[in-house]
Amino acid sequence: MVNEEILHIYQTQRKNMDTCPLRQVNYRLEKLRELYQNIVKAQAEICEALRQDLNKSATESYMTEIGMVLSEITYMRKHLKSFAKPKRVRTPLAQFPAKSFRLPCPKGQVLIISPWNYPFMLSIEPLVNAIAAGNCVMLKPSEHSPHVSAVIKKLIKATFTQNEVYTVLGGRESCSFLLDLDFDHIFFTGSTRVGKIVMQKAAEHFTSVTLELGGKSPCIVDETANIKLAAKRIVFGKFLNCGQTCVAPDYLICHSSIKRQLIQEIARQIVLQYSVDPLRNPDYPKMINPKQFNATKDLISHDNVIFGGRYNENTLKIEPTLITANFNSPSMQEEIFGPILPVLTFDNFDELLQVINTYHHPLAFYIFSSNQGRIKKALSYCNFGGGCVNDCIIHLATSAMPFGGLKHSGIGGYHGKVGFETFSHIKSIVDKKTWLDLPLRYQPYTKTKTKLIKTFVK
Repeated sequence: MVNEEILHIYQTQRKNMDTCPLRQVNYRLEKLRELYQNIVKAQAEICEALRQDLNKSATESYMTEIGMVLSEITYMRKHLKSFAKPKRVRTPLAQFPAKSFRLPCPKGQVLIISPWNYPFMLSIEPLVNAIAAGNCVMLKPSEHSPHVSAVIKKLIKATFTQNEVYTVLGGRESCSFLLDLDFDHIFFTGSTRVGKIVMQKAAEHFTSVTLELGGKSPCIVDETANIKLAAKRIVFGKFLNCGQTCVAPDYLICHSSIKRQLIQEIARQIVLQYSVDPLRNPDYPKMINPKQFNATKDLISHDNVIFGGRYNENTLKIEPTLITANFNSPSMQEEIFGPILPVLTFDNFDELLQVINTYHHPLAFYIFSSNQGRIKKALSYCNFGGGCVNDCIIHLATSAMPFGGLKHSGIGGYHGKVGFETFSHIKSIVDKKTWLDLPLRYQPYTKTKTKLIKTFVK
């Protein structure tokens, strides 16, 4: 019955796609305004849902989810008319007289599949980009964050018609059913494993994809870094949302000469930011479910804990934890989606960069250093999606830069102008004038025509 409803909405959207009012820029602007206002009205409800699903505080919910979405809407409303305009480009002299331009058009009907770790932001931000580009959308939020998904469905229903945006609730069956349908674009945020499945399904219909995945994002701290500030920022970036952040530092690798000092500062910052007992801190988030809790907890052993290591199975909380590791450790084999930070050391910077590049391209890369030569070399030599110098995770908090991965950490990007283009097809148009028709391209060809063609086309 559920799949029948999904199919009905899908077919209705498909049928009415060409007449959808979202194809008009002014209507998109009006809908983005309505969405903004409805989010503001629903702030308390969104915060409560995030508290129920992930135990996020109201401050963290606004800073990392609601505020990010509102900022993206504000940016899009400000720049949408400019993004949607035909863009004149230079016309080769050989095509005189003519004008050439790039015409952004909606891709059509798109599918957005979002995850549970930032369930509001990672559902609505790509939706904002898709609506700005004029598409009809079927939105599939995660079943693992059911309270937020229910609020999203309510919010979407209050803002859009079903022909414009429809929210699909449900689990794997609903998601699998959606992936069998023929969309014009699929936007997926989640694991690399599921990303492969999405890409395979999309290939059956030659559907373009944007994949926002993950990976083991390194965090380098060398001996020239500001240790106290580095520790403060690393603790914020790693343990935000209980470590369930796709761009969180996945492992810390510091110069051997500063390991002890850095660990002491990180431990001090954990206490300052999360209290002596984070497990009792009401504003410290929890793991999303028992499966995620157990998978993360199993990386902790009596032999590898440097700091922290406690957990509560009843509340699904794991305190911020530092563990010893090397590149062969279990914690270094897959991405850690939780509050555990493996600590490794290096002595030779150039050798370190070579080792980092043996891993799949991570979604993020962080380096704390005051050595500009090392910073420049690391940023150009290592392969990654995006990153920060002397900070963590904040590179995604701007609409002026694209956010996305590379190979195993993703395909494509979004936010701001790049997000608009992700959900657009750019048509290349030449508007040829009729008052003059140069004969050079037409047969019969002569030596004079050949000479003139070589003059114009080179």
